[in-house]
Amino acid sequence: MSEQLVFTRPEVLADVATHYCPGCQHGVVHRIVAECLEGYGLVEKTIAVSSIGCSVFLYNYILVDTVEAPHGRAPAVATGVKRARTDAFVFTYQGDGDLASIGMAEIMHAANRGERISVIFVNNTVYGMTGGQMAPTTMVGQKTTTCPGGRCLEREGGPIHMSEIIATLGGVAYCARTAVNTIKNIAQTKRAIRRAFETQIKGEGFGFVEVLATCPTNWRMSSVAANERVGKEMIPEFPLGVFKDAAKEE
Repeated sequence: MSEQLVFTRPEVLADVATHYCPGCQHGVVHRIVAECLEGYGLVEKTIAVSSIGCSVFLYNYILVDTVEAPHGRAPAVATGVKRARTDAFVFTYQGDGDLASIGMAEIMHAANRGERISVIFVNNTVYGMTGGQMAPTTMVGQKTTTCPGGRCLEREGGPIHMSEIIATLGGVAYCARTAVNTIKNIAQTKRAIRRAFETQIKGEGFGFVEVLATCPTNWRMSSVAANERVGKEMIPEFPLGVFKDAAKEE
């Protein structure tokens, strides 16, 4: 009886052991991005921009030209790259501490201008690389190293909902929030990233996909418990869905 190979690694995804913590879902998102790049035939013309944080190691796993931007400045760097190389496909890959805190100005203005770039935003509600501090997306009651008693609504305010904010800006062609905690949600994430890439390919405007993901190490949880938290706590706080698709609205 012969075997039939039905699941292979995308060629653009490096065949290396991951350095990410057990249960971290960056690797899942990497694979989806790699599949979408290959699916659209973009590998040879892609320039990625990663910023500071766990997301920066994108260049170790997706084999495309990559620029490392200063903390939070990936959308600004990507803007320069795309304007200088209009023939290139340009995307950023950022975490929530990076994009929604020090990079808030950059992401807002790039989106508002309608820059022809695609942004993959991995939201795990905490600063990962720097030690588990409270991030702009940390949920009320969630404990971190800088709010060990849990985020307090009266003292720190509530978590920022980036997708809802980005969707209100005029230059945005596509904006969605997904997750990678279940097979169904992984499939939805791939559809969303494909659509965000498509907006750039067709010159429609700015594409943005927020992906809810785990950080078991800084959440002080097992991989299984962290994955369950996405469904039980994160998705109720950050509802999944497409917040804007200009092509369909037209």
